[in-house]
Amino acid sequence: MTWTKENIPDLSGKTALVTGPNSGIGYEIALALYQKGASVTVAGRDPLRVNDAIKEMSHAGGTGTLSAGILDLASLQQIREFAEQFKKEHDQLHLLINNAGVMTPPESRTEDGFELQFGVNFLGHFALTGYLYPLLKASPVARVMNHSSGAHSWAAGVDFDNLHAEHSYDASREYGISKLANLQFTAELQRRAQRAGDDILASGANPGVTESRLARYMSPEEFQAGIDKYGQLKPAWQGAIPALYAATAADVKGMDYYEPGKGINEYSVKAEMSAAANDAVQAAKLWAYAEQVTGISYP
Repeated sequence: MTWTKENIPDLSGKTALVTGPNSGIGYEIALALYQKGASVTVAGRDPLRVNDAIKEMSHAGGTGTLSAGILDLASLQQIREFAEQFKKEHDQLHLLINNAGVMTPPESRTEDGFELQFGVNFLGHFALTGYLYPLLKASPVARVMNHSSGAHSWAAGVDFDNLHAEHSYDASREYGISKLANLQFTAELQRRAQRAGDDILASGANPGVTESRLARYMSPEEFQAGIDKYGQLKPAWQGAIPALYAATAADVKGMDYYEPGKGINEYSVKAEMSAAANDAVQAAKLWAYAEQVTGISYP
């Protein structure tokens, strides 16, 4: 049976936070959760675009509620300020959808000096999850869904000597490393939550080749080469299905990873992570590094 957002259970009474929900996949994820009754915080760095997204979702209709959150994942200080405000307004967080990301930009750094893709895609979400961990812990069967990519398999590991791009910069390489880091984060979060006895389920998803703003840094030639290699882009709603499945389906287990299937109606199937993504020693090293540079230790 084809699983779509119509199969999402009733989410009335659930609190959800979606990063990067202004357009594309993030928008479709937030909309689906709102339509199923969740109270959804739409968290992005541009207030105008966040509010425009909320207006569009409201017009589409849903049984939940929508609220705006201003969150810049390229700034650890702003992540902390956002989380402090969120914790003043909520005492639980049932669904944390770490969706926002950047792909193959010109060489750039976060406010704190990290290579932009590593800093936003992984480190920003690590910090956000840590600051909000008390709310996740207080919620029955809370879920954390981290978006990754098939590009995670490009990387054999995280290059700890080049996380500020101090030696060299290759946009595709750094993107792959950031997406590998997201899956190592997912697996280690699940291990630590289990050891702590916390009722938290961490999973990952790959949206596949999907219409989104992620490709905005690609040249027309690079974009066409991607189409030639991977096929035509899927609509954003379809790219959102693996993440929605990971975040809401009843049979999901900790450290599960979902991506589009090969069949025409296989919008989400359980997939295999790379050996590096499953490497517990690498993941523990990454976690220790992230704790050190963010100043956040959890669970």
